[in-house]
Amino acid sequence: MQPEQAKFLMEHYAEVCCYELGITSRVIAAMPAGREDYAPDPKSKNALDLAWHIVSSECWFLDSLLKGAFGMEEATRPAGLTSGARIVEWYQANVTPLWEKVKKIDAAKWAQPMDFFGVYNLPAVGYLSFMVRHSVHHRGQLAAYLRPMGGKVPDIYGGSADEPFQPPS
Repeated sequence: MQPEQAKFLMEHYAEVCCYELGITSRVIAAMPAGREDYAPDPKSKNALDLAWHIVSSECWFLDSLLKGAFGMEEATRPAGLTSGARIVEWYQANVTPLWEKVKKIDAAKWAQPMDFFGVYNLPAVGYLSFMVRHSVHHRGQLAAYLRPMGGKVPDIYGGSADEPFQPPS
């Protein structure tokens, strides 16, 4: 991959990921207060842990891209993050500054392969696609938790039974 191709992809994925940030924030914010411990099955993460996994993973991916390497460290959820609203506050306060730094990575570095635990060896820019797919996957899980938790599913990509599609006026 040539640096100019990698830069084009980075700019595209930055736009996609930043758009998805708003949707992810709405889904996490829709978690009903007092129901954060809901899990549909004993093998499943509870809603709060799943929300934390989504936001901390995005920060981990972006931080790893800044460092030029993926590490096994796992972020511990700060004690005060006990609701969807608090997770969203943390997410927006932490992921936005990381994106500003990530967007400044040199095009040549985006084209360089990065090892992902011996499983993948993609150009660095390829991990932005991986990150957004990871987040969307887990966000879908969390969205499926909302109604059984007593919450409402927000408009994600064009309306839901709880928040129907509203075309622009």
